[in-house]
Amino acid sequence: MAMERVPTGIAGLDEMIQGGFLPKTANLIEGAPGTGKSTLGMQFIQHGITSCDEPGLILTFEEFPQQYYRDAANFGWDFKQHEADNRLRTIMTSPEVTHADLQRISGRIETLADSIGAKRILVDSLSHFERMTADPVELRQLTFQFINGLKRMGLTAILTRENAALLGETPDSEEDLAFVVDSYTMLRYVEIQGAVHKALLVLKLRGSNHDKDIRQYAITKNGLDVRSRFEGTRGIMSGTPTMTHAQAFAAAFLGSNVDAKTK
Repeated sequence: MAMERVPTGIAGLDEMIQGGFLPKTANLIEGAPGTGKSTLGMQFIQHGITSCDEPGLILTFEEFPQQYYRDAANFGWDFKQHEADNRLRTIMTSPEVTHADLQRISGRIETLADSIGAKRILVDSLSHFERMTADPVELRQLTFQFINGLKRMGLTAILTRENAALLGETPDSEEDLAFVVDSYTMLRYVEIQGAVHKALLVLKLRGSNHDKDIRQYAITKNGLDVRSRFEGTRGIMSGTPTMTHAQAFAAAFLGSNVDAKTK
């Protein structure tokens, strides 16, 4: 029997995660500035409203709602109209207020979710929780409580998180969060032969199988477009073979000591 899924509306990503995220789960999208984390989250909200009859919330700790309206309009998504139709609520608040709100029954967020029948939420971004405490153990506990609050409300969540590294591996401090969430997807810039590409890797999908390959993607006028995987070696027959795409991405994502020359 197939598991119920919550599709993102991004065909290539849904293919990688067997049709979508599992319901009522917390799904981390982590990457450097400009990799498309918020765009992916907005696409998830847009698809829910227009294709799945699932209203959504956007919870932001930095941007005003008007910024999301403008950004969404660039992709042809009318978030302002969704608000008018009671299919979307965009909430600007602080991590401190949000954490306290989710600890009580019938708080502001739960009331807004109930008022429109919300099923999805974009939280943009979890990085702001770090200002609540410098203690990593306490931060993990606060994040865990926050995520449980979203699940109690029956929401399937996309949580974005900034990674300061433009290229390269994820710092150990960020790996701790991966144990709290239900799925963990990395977005990365990767340099191959002097050109910068965007790559996506699903590191974890709790309770389900998922594709382990690394996919290239682009941000188009319609949102994220997840494409084919990176593979293949160039120059084998010339005697000067170069690093395979797979090796290049292993180095970028995992910090592997990969030799650029094939021996």
